[in-house]
Amino acid sequence: MSSLSNYFLKTYFQKKYRDVTQIVEEPLLCQKKCLQYLLHAAQHTEWGKTYNYKNIQSYEQYAENVSINTYESIYPFIERCIKGESNVLWRGKTRMFSKSSGTSGSKSKFIPVTWESLIECNYKGGKESLALYVKNRPDTCLFTGETLSLTGSLRELELNPKAVCGDMSAVLIKYIPEWANRLRTPPKHIALHPDWNLKLDLFANYTKKQNITGLAGVPSWILIILKRIMEIENTDTIQSIWANLELFMHGGVNFSPYEPQFKAITNNDKLWYWQMYNASEGYFATQDRPHSQDMLLLLNNGVFFEFIALTDYMEENYKTISLEDIKTDTNYVLLISTNAGLWRYIIGDVVKFTSTNPYRIIITGRNTHFINAFGEELILDNVEKALAKTCQQTHAIVNEYTVAPIYFSDGEKASHEWLIEFKQAPENMEQFTNLLDKELMKVNSDYEAKRTADILLQKPIIQSLPQGTFLRWMSSKNKLGGQYKVIRLSNNRDVIEDIKKFIS
Repeated sequence: MSSLSNYFLKTYFQKKYRDVTQIVEEPLLCQKKCLQYLLHAAQHTEWGKTYNYKNIQSYEQYAENVSINTYESIYPFIERCIKGESNVLWRGKTRMFSKSSGTSGSKSKFIPVTWESLIECNYKGGKESLALYVKNRPDTCLFTGETLSLTGSLRELELNPKAVCGDMSAVLIKYIPEWANRLRTPPKHIALHPDWNLKLDLFANYTKKQNITGLAGVPSWILIILKRIMEIENTDTIQSIWANLELFMHGGVNFSPYEPQFKAITNNDKLWYWQMYNASEGYFATQDRPHSQDMLLLLNNGVFFEFIALTDYMEENYKTISLEDIKTDTNYVLLISTNAGLWRYIIGDVVKFTSTNPYRIIITGRNTHFINAFGEELILDNVEKALAKTCQQTHAIVNEYTVAPIYFSDGEKASHEWLIEFKQAPENMEQFTNLLDKELMKVNSDYEAKRTADILLQKPIIQSLPQGTFLRWMSSKNKLGGQYKVIRLSNNRDVIEDIKKFIS
């Protein structure tokens, strides 16, 4: 890529920024028009006829008439789409499906992807992320080189071999416009290779001599590639290989635990970290300011958002609200209706609004990933904050971890058990444990109450695991790739016992 290409692409994305301004200036109007568009487009589908979309005139009618859905409740309709039926959840045939497995322990889900959602949600969301980056960094030279994008692979669907199925990143790469494909590397035959162990070496050997200016992918897997390249080139910093690296666009997991590792191997003050909220179900939000932890909600991309307060959800009270009624600093379970044919669908994520002008969010956890075995109501946001503070104080670096309760039993008191794989272990594990316990009490008053005087809940029990343990465990489950993630919190002991059995 040349300086001339960089100039023209910067100009293009500066113009795309205009699309973002309406989100900021007229957010509620964007969502009102989005719901109208979705209802109109799907009114002649089987789903639309069942719920009388033709006569729904307001959000209140929509919320009253249409059921809230989980993957299990909507799957019979998705299965019919997979088999090739037309006009089931969305107009026409759905020929693409994103294979989603948000955690390493869950069964795979097959999420419908339509041409509208691919272009108007996913590709558009990516353009808006880049537009915001260029807006914030007008001197960028990102387009003088290529972006290394880590992708999954495609697979054949048993119910319909003609359908396209795979990790969402693989579906995006398969149909990416040629002009955009020239901005990324490696080529499709490497990017979509199904063997992850071989793919990592192919990635490393192909890209090590290129002018890489950007990275895109899940932090844990990007780290593995970077370390492999440094090993091949016999260097301890990626900057000595890619001197012009300036951007890492990341999503999928909380970046905080990985940031110290990236800073250690990049040695690069000019490298910006840019967060995206892109999932199998759509592209929902993007960072819009440098060095911020929150993301701007994308309200004009074919996704209508609803919310249930997490406290209500945990009590099985599924009262939904629209964007108009949300409050800051409240945890909400996220529901979406999309131009891929998902309707009032509980995606599984928990978000918190940091601002309503404009609407910015942070992801605080999963509605199924929490520990509430003893009334402590511990969510991922609590754990991530406490762990980050503890690591900062003890100079520890964590690769992966999982947490589960230890229930009352004969001779054993209740507590939380942690399996942690350290990149850099603390010098004193007892000090680390005590600090973590204190930080958890600071961020969660319910946890603090249950820890009082050790009457109900004892301090955490931490087992340090050898480096590479989680990767080997996931490999043993045939769950390698960016779409698979270790369950951080679980209210049962299934995952933690499986890992302990694996290492015994």
